[in-house]
Amino acid sequence: MRLLIVEDERRLALSLAKGLQAEGFAVDVVHDGREGLHRAREGDYDLIVLDIMLPGMNGYHVCGALRAAGSDVPILMLTAKDGEYDEAEGLDTGADDYLTKPFSYVVLVARVRALLRRRGAGASPVVR
Repeated sequence: MRLLIVEDERRLALSLAKGLQAEGFAVDVVHDGREGLHRAREGDYDLIVLDIMLPGMNGYHVCGALRAAGSDVPILMLTAKDGEYDEAEGLDTGADDYLTKPFSYVVLVARVRALLRRRGAGASPVVR
């Protein structure tokens, strides 16, 4: 399983990448919305973890552009924006799930696996 993390907080992004790699995922990390959109369009990702407040292009626009282009890759928004209208906008823009910071790493991994199961990617994230 190949994941893309689009997160401008570098320490958080690298920490997430290390943890998800330890779970058996292949992980790419970018720190800018425009680069995230480019990588998501060019790469073959099974899931995207997407922040909202990004330099270059915000996560709502990245998500909307991917959906407008016909992408059905699962998107988990991971953000500090914890208002109900923020969450509704993320989901209405096309995100499949929404998790606010601070978050439980255990819950994040469970949500990633659930989204991958729904996509039919299987329950095992082991790269073979």
